[in-house]
Amino acid sequence: MSTKAASIYNQPTFQNVEEERQHRKERLAGAFRIFNQFGFNEGVAGHITVRDPEKKDHYWVNPLGVHFGQMKVSDLHLVNHNGDVVIGDRPINKAAIAIHSQIHQARPDVIAAAHSHSLYGKAWSSLGRLLDPLTQDSCVFYQDHGLFDDFTGVVLEKSEGERIADALQQHKGVILRNHGLLTVGNSVDEAAYWFIAMDRACHAQLLAEAAGKPIPIDHETAVLTHSQVSSPSGGWFNFQQLWYKLLDEEPDVLN
Repeated sequence: MSTKAASIYNQPTFQNVEEERQHRKERLAGAFRIFNQFGFNEGVAGHITVRDPEKKDHYWVNPLGVHFGQMKVSDLHLVNHNGDVVIGDRPINKAAIAIHSQIHQARPDVIAAAHSHSLYGKAWSSLGRLLDPLTQDSCVFYQDHGLFDDFTGVVLEKSEGERIADALQQHKGVILRNHGLLTVGNSVDEAAYWFIAMDRACHAQLLAEAAGKPIPIDHETAVLTHSQVSSPSGGWFNFQQLWYKLLDEEPDVLN
């Protein structure tokens, strides 16, 4: 098996913290490029974070105003939970600090968190409802996503971030009413793929309900399907094809 093929099928191990940090930053920059390919841009809104492997109360994040499609490893900034920029010289989206600092503090198991104002995610969020188990793919989120059933404007206060973390609970995603989606994972790969999958689940349900009255999957089957398609390793693995395609097409992401 080639080195590339082995990398696709096996999650990485690291010799030291510097190697792990570089890996996380590369996948983070790549996730922004992939979000751009899916059309998840909306002005300067949207942020993905990854916890630093050494300073666990710090996370890497995109600076304000750098287009998702142009993100490089060297663009990423390191921020602590107080919102102080430790590495980098550009401003950071205040909502990113308010939301992600609280997510990372409330969920020590979370390595990465992703949020953007994707079209179908924000359209579905306006309904103030959880997703139904309408398809095999949407069962990824069956009884595994929360609803933040409130909207008070742009999230700028940490107290609002705390409320979002409470709504997320131990799930892999949360719908932010009138706002959009947020997903988390044990890696950038997982968090980013769950976001893509959640936005597509929103799209599918919007289409199904526009066409007629969809037939949901029964509870027992939805629970079974969730157990089959929702593992952290599954989220990680689904991201790999997107990552290696990106590397072939846009290798400057590593700069």
